Amino acid sequence: MTIPDVITIQELANRMAERGVEIIKYLMKDGAMHKITDVIDSDTAQLIAEEFGHTVRRVSEADVEEGFIGEKDNEEDLVPRAPVVTIMGHVDHGKTSLLDAVRAANVVSQEAGGITQHIGAYQVTIPSGQKITFIDTPGHAAFTAMRARGAKVTDIVILVVAADDGVKPQTIEAINHAKAAEVPIIIAINKIDKPGADPQRVRTELLSHEIVVESMGGDTLEIEVSALKRTNLDALLEAVVLQAEVLELKANPDRPADGVVVEAKLERGRGPVGTALVQRGTLRLGDIIVAGSAWGRVRALINDVGEHTKEAGPSVPVEVLGFDTAPEAGDQFAVVENEARAREITEYRERERRKTLAVAGQRGSLEQMMNQLKEDGIKEFPLVIKGDVQGSVEAINAALSQLGDDEVRARLVHVGVGGITESDISLASTSGAVVLGFNVRANAQARAAAERDGVEVRYYAVIYDLVDDMRQAMSGLLSPTRRETFLGNAEILEVFNISKVGKVAGCRVTEGKVERGAHVRLIRDNVVIHEGELSTLKRFKDEVKEVVAGQECGMAFEGYQDMREGDVIECFQVEHVQRTL
Repeated sequence: MTIPDVITIQELANRMAERGVEIIKYLMKDGAMHKITDVIDSDTAQLIAEEFGHTVRRVSEADVEEGFIGEKDNEEDLVPRAPVVTIMGHVDHGKTSLLDAVRAANVVSQEAGGITQHIGAYQVTIPSGQKITFIDTPGHAAFTAMRARGAKVTDIVILVVAADDGVKPQTIEAINHAKAAEVPIIIAINKIDKPGADPQRVRTELLSHEIVVESMGGDTLEIEVSALKRTNLDALLEAVVLQAEVLELKANPDRPADGVVVEAKLERGRGPVGTALVQRGTLRLGDIIVAGSAWGRVRALINDVGEHTKEAGPSVPVEVLGFDTAPEAGDQFAVVENEARAREITEYRERERRKTLAVAGQRGSLEQMMNQLKEDGIKEFPLVIKGDVQGSVEAINAALSQLGDDEVRARLVHVGVGGITESDISLASTSGAVVLGFNVRANAQARAAAERDGVEVRYYAVIYDLVDDMRQAMSGLLSPTRRETFLGNAEILEVFNISKVGKVAGCRVTEGKVERGAHVRLIRDNVVIHEGELSTLKRFKDEVKEVVAGQECGMAFEGYQDMREGDVIECFQVEHVQRTL
């Protein structure tokens, strides 16, 4: 019989086909008073079951998750799928205009019109017949929050930069979010039709953020576009297709569907609605679907043009109706075989969520982060830095970049000017970083998010304090050096066998001194035979702390007996010296 982590006495009795009273009687013999509804742990349950003659197999509660996201697909089952693209960039650089232009171009190319914007994801068919899925993400923070939940939603990021405005704080933030999600970037230099447009300036400014475009000898594609005049849109879409070919995006459509919930909401008259992006398999009407702690039977699938559809394959975004509660954006969904399995998984997740909420805030202190880094063996120190002016931020950036050595270094996940926002906290939570504020403060939403996600925020007003704190924290990650100090040598003259003690070596100290409790090496013919510690050091019959050169003494090793006449005992001390940067 199987026993989970915790089980009620009633359930245990049912599984053993015994009366609950018999188990309560058995427990009373051991002095424990229980009701039939009481919960007992798996150890107690195992003892009871074995006493009643059953063979027990222990299972963990977490086993219900096994097989939720199915096995990897065989290479021969995979077929090419459409790339999933997210458009990011600074405010007023033309993201929405570009989306609308692409959408309008799509309508012109004889696609069904009237695309509903609220779905937040839609497919475009380019003249070559290739499909591209666009995701209209609500800001960079949501983009990284999805990444934080383990859902790599997007394959490619299009970074929109205005040719007349250049690289701005949100552009830098978008670059950092894209790097954190480890996805390739295509640069769309927008507004080239404006009089003050200078695309070359954009290319040069991107260099300082480690983005080298193709025209400057790098490997990041860049396209000059105008959303207003619809210039070069086809070239941008072709660039996406080219990048997708390099990535070799494939999926198996002939399997139960799984993917990511991009957006979710409660709608009057329709109930909980989730926008799902299918990543593998095909989602069909009537499937039983689980997303986070929500589940349901798919009652309706609505595609990006507002039409009802019977199924959705890989890279296809659809609105799903039929959930019991609204899932969260970024939750992974999968089709399960029956309702019982769906309930089992969602109930387990709900319990785990309550536990997590109870221990929230235990992740992000600097000290805990150091311990985590030590355990992981990673010697990178991730930081998100926000300052009041660009000059201070650059000075902090330069100072922290110089800290570190071969073993440990600071990794600046994001550096920016202005107050600490919810987006910064989201990025820090994803990358496991600590947020440092220099003469700036976190707003109320950011403080709430930091408390919820357990991200530590530290405030500084003096650069030297900030750098010293980081130097101390990073020094804690350096492994200490082991330093040996030679104490002395002793030669074994004779070995005595003493009952209840074992072998004791009669020695003469030839140089230096020998101390009790020090580290020793046994050397025979200039070869180290054993390394350990002294258990006894005697002079005549008395235990002594140390014996100096020229005197004789008796020595015994801890847990080692193979000593011979003529061996040399080398005595030394070991100290661990904490290194600093």
